[in-house]
Amino acid sequence: MLMLFGLLTALPAVLALHLLEPELVLPAFSLLLFAEAAFAVIAARLIDVPDNADNVTLWDLAGGFTLIGCAAAVFGEPDQAVLLLTEQGRSASRP
Repeated sequence: MLMLFGLLTALPAVLALHLLEPELVLPAFSLLLFAEAAFAVIAARLIDVPDNADNVTLWDLAGGFTLIGCAAAVFGEPDQAVLLLTEQGRSASRP
């Protein structure tokens, strides 16, 4: 499970580094991590696994994704997030 979430984080992060402008990478990475945290929470709610302190659970992954997403959002500036969202709107409206 940890390997799956690692791949789901690394692959889009590498793509973002190559496809987006440098100032847009942190806001995009932050959004990616928040989405992964939401999926981890949904999976944790649907899969009933007994809590065990020895293993990493989906709740731990969701907390880690949220923490790293918040750090990426803090390091990125707000104008960069606005730029990311306006670029997304423009590219979606083009024919």
